Amino acid sequence: MKNILLLKLKDGFISILPIYLIIIILNFTPLLNISSYEIGVLSFATILAGIGIALFNMGSDLAMTPMGKLSGANLTKQGKLITLLIFVFVLGFFVTLAEPNLSILGQQIANLLNPLIIIVAVAFGVGLALVLLVIRSIHKIDLSKILLFLYGLAFALTTLVIYTGSSDFLGFIFDAGGVTTGPVTVPFMMAICIGISSILAKKADKDMSFGLIGLVAIMSIIIMLFLGIFIEYNGDFTLDTSLYQIDTNFGHSLWNNFSSSLTSILLSVALIYIFFLIINFIFIKLPKNKLLMITFGVLYSLFGLTFFLTAVNMAYMPIAYTIGSSLTVNIPVLYIIGFVIGAVSVFAEPAVHVLIKQVNEITDGVIKKRKMLIGLVIGVGISIVLAILRIIYDFEIMFILVPALMLALGLAFFIPKIYVAVAFDSGGVAAGALTSGFVLPFALGICHGFSYSDALALKLGFGVVALVSITPVIVIELIGFESLVKDKIHMKRQVEKMIQKSDEVIIKF
Repeated sequence: MKNILLLKLKDGFISILPIYLIIIILNFTPLLNISSYEIGVLSFATILAGIGIALFNMGSDLAMTPMGKLSGANLTKQGKLITLLIFVFVLGFFVTLAEPNLSILGQQIANLLNPLIIIVAVAFGVGLALVLLVIRSIHKIDLSKILLFLYGLAFALTTLVIYTGSSDFLGFIFDAGGVTTGPVTVPFMMAICIGISSILAKKADKDMSFGLIGLVAIMSIIIMLFLGIFIEYNGDFTLDTSLYQIDTNFGHSLWNNFSSSLTSILLSVALIYIFFLIINFIFIKLPKNKLLMITFGVLYSLFGLTFFLTAVNMAYMPIAYTIGSSLTVNIPVLYIIGFVIGAVSVFAEPAVHVLIKQVNEITDGVIKKRKMLIGLVIGVGISIVLAILRIIYDFEIMFILVPALMLALGLAFFIPKIYVAVAFDSGGVAAGALTSGFVLPFALGICHGFSYSDALALKLGFGVVALVSITPVIVIELIGFESLVKDKIHMKRQVEKMIQKSDEVIIKF
């Protein structure tokens, strides 16, 4: 156990250090001027984040993934569809209520819309996505067809949102769908998907083990679009800049951020754990030693995510805002740093590593860890560049999202099904806690650097999470397309060799 923890600590610090080093290097240039106190707070937060990522990954291996798989498989074994549908809906709803990602996003728009309304609406969407997952697994429905229908519905609702005069909120609405798939819910829900598909799907149908995260994102967006049509906003949007300032009282800042993070994570993790205990008591009945191991894993996850979010709120969010506002004096450098920030932020997303590990295991190494990680790095980097372009030239987010989604949905009909499911899941996990806590403040900081009004910052700053959600999808699909082409070339060569050998035999004869 000790060696595993040391390995996880090594991986955790490797994940977070690239962002830290970029900030330190930038501070040695005229483009950024962060005080020595702020650097000290950032350094402490980096250590805290590295430990947090390590503990979270330990907890995911020991608790979140096993709990999800066991719950999904044992609920499905009961053979009662209505019971299964009710359980998964309630699970999705209540787990999402305490998703910290939503809290981070909600607090940045709290004066305009009650964050609780956002959280409840998105939780309803997550519950529906889990119900849809079960129906898909039972009837073996092609994920591409489901996504085509759901995104078609989303585009229709978007038109209505624009018609009602709420187009400035589209970026935030699509962001809410992106941040739904956060560090708490992703490992557990992905494992539930694998558990359900292990009973309902054949071994050959490996694509059935993935796709839930993609469904969760689009269902949440659809519910938020319905909300955008009917909800009344509380007047004009005002950006709370106090969220993007490092507290000069270190002890006060550490305690406040730690206690608030612990409260939100405790609620979420407790809901998952209690749900599992109920399932275990009724159906699974694990031996005490295994249940104790899962309990330790839950504690690892709890404190790991608490440390990570404390670091993000305490230092990374304010410094990201400062970087964004400072780099507007040099646009070419802004594009370059934006791409790099997007690329390295993937390494520090806890849920990304969970997905990559599970994909590699389920596909027996067919989809390589390294290739998938490179795809996510490139995809997220491109998305930040697109977000910067949108902020500078002030155009609607749909001008990017519509062509990108059409391309993603089009490719889905030509590549292996497993790549489609993995691609849409990848987009969901890429838009995690660090995206809403670092990349989004970076975008809002750019708006501040250009002296945009708060209303314009709402329109142009928000939406970056949505872009982060879609570009990795296309990149992973292109990897799938490359795999398909290689397979066809290999098959063609094999056929040519067989024909050549048969010709040689005929000639000899």
